[in-house]
Amino acid sequence: MRFGPDDQAALERVLRWRRDVRHFRDDPVPEPLLKELRAAMELAPSVGNARPWRVIRVESPDLRAAIRADFQRSNAQAATRYQGRQRQEYEALKLAGLDRAPVWLAIFTQIDPAEGHGLGRATMPQTLRQSTAMAIHALWLAARVRNLGLGMVSVLDPARITALLRVPQDWEFSALLCLGWPEFTDDTPLLHRAGWQRNTAPDWQRR
Repeated sequence: MRFGPDDQAALERVLRWRRDVRHFRDDPVPEPLLKELRAAMELAPSVGNARPWRVIRVESPDLRAAIRADFQRSNAQAATRYQGRQRQEYEALKLAGLDRAPVWLAIFTQIDPAEGHGLGRATMPQTLRQSTAMAIHALWLAARVRNLGLGMVSVLDPARITALLRVPQDWEFSALLCLGWPEFTDDTPLLHRAGWQRNTAPDWQRR
């Protein structure tokens, strides 16, 4: 397989228009599309081919309500880090799509799975978490190219989410993802557009 300029341009468009979506329509996502996204996630690289990501579709209304409550509690606590105008700006930000996103995915990393036989992670066990992060990114791009939106909710208590979902002890919480049809699309990150933090481009250093 050799890729050409058209492929490069398409990939750049997908990367540029991949956004952390927080504004969703509540239309359902068809099951065949979700199967396609699961298949795309399986194409992600992983250390030792361990494939340590574990995914739970959170559908129970009670669990969703409990997760929303944890977000509200965690968000209120996070707001105390800021003062004055910056706190007002923080509280005005929409930091999650939990209100309308039809699909919620709780992503975990299995720590030290049997798969992979330990290859590549003896000196850098964090590569398991990095593998899960790459699987999330593969899912994100696959969703975007299907005109779906995906948002990551990070203002949560990992211990609380782990307890709520009653997962095995060797599963570590990685992310809660909201998935659905976006209300609008934008090639500018929300936090840049809102004036919270502009895009920056760190230099590549030489040694």
